[in-house]
Amino acid sequence: DILHAHGIQPSMSRVGNPYDNARAESFMKTLKHEEVAGLAYRDASDARRPIASFLEDVYNRQRLHSALDYLTPEEYEQSIARRSG
Repeated sequence: DILHAHGIQPSMSRVGNPYDNARAESFMKTLKHEEVAGLAYRDASDARRPIASFLEDVYNRQRLHSALDYLTPEEYEQSIARRSG
């Protein structure tokens, strides 16, 4: 009720399917463990720049992803472009 009162829809999986949110949960675990763990941000504004930098520089360009055949997202997109071009 509190979430709805503030216009927030809770993240829920379908009944009987615990895997609906697995990718989002995996991403959040990575973000928490590799970037924000042990850091203290003054507020959301203070957190935006370092988190954005982590996502762009590390998560998208350096970190290998098992779901992408152990390529970075950038490498995976380039391989798709080469195959379709």
